[in-house]
Amino acid sequence: MDNFEDLGFSKVDIDREKRTGFPEVIYGEGKTGGQISQIMGRLIAHHGKVMVTRLSEEKAEELLPQFPSAEYDEVSRILRHGVSSQFYRGEVMVLCAGTSDLSVAEEAAVTAEWMGCKVKRLYDVGVAGIDRLLAYREEITKASVLIVVAGMEGALPSVVGGLVRRPVIAVPTSVGYGAHLEGLTPLLGMLTSCASGMSVVNIDNGFGAAYQAALILQLATEGVDNEMSIS
Repeated sequence: MDNFEDLGFSKVDIDREKRTGFPEVIYGEGKTGGQISQIMGRLIAHHGKVMVTRLSEEKAEELLPQFPSAEYDEVSRILRHGVSSQFYRGEVMVLCAGTSDLSVAEEAAVTAEWMGCKVKRLYDVGVAGIDRLLAYREEITKASVLIVVAGMEGALPSVVGGLVRRPVIAVPTSVGYGAHLEGLTPLLGMLTSCASGMSVVNIDNGFGAAYQAALILQLATEGVDNEMSIS
């Protein structure tokens, strides 16, 4: 049996969940509604679930009548059908610096939930009003993995990294004024952070941050389950 299905315009990777733990996710930008519909159909047939990222409202309105069980989230621009059959130990906390970062933060949160993670959100806690962040210090330190989304100068992940003993995944956003350079300034700031244990994904890549967080919890869960089976 082939590990993919050839639709002519797309080769659908039906083996990906077996290899990586998660099925192929459809990137919605640049594809027509018809193309997305066909790919969704094949992924649902094989996995019972599918997720489409960066999907416009217009394309969502075209697809929802065809997949009435699907749900579209306007903030994250994600269309989801079905739920994960596996749930991981621990909790992902998604933080964002400002309300303007919500779309990227929600892309991360919605993706992580679809992948089987328990997610907690903490929004609008940027360093310009540091008391807003510190008011939740106890909750922050209890999270298993933290996804920290910020634009402007991108300082929030470094501050969070100095408060916790858990992995921090930093997400720079394209939110900011001129010298912010459409996300390049926070990206470089996060890459040169002095906070240890912090990793950085690409500009506006909430999906990539969530995927990494889910893999971390997947590994941790497998380790605990293996220890319990041995004992």
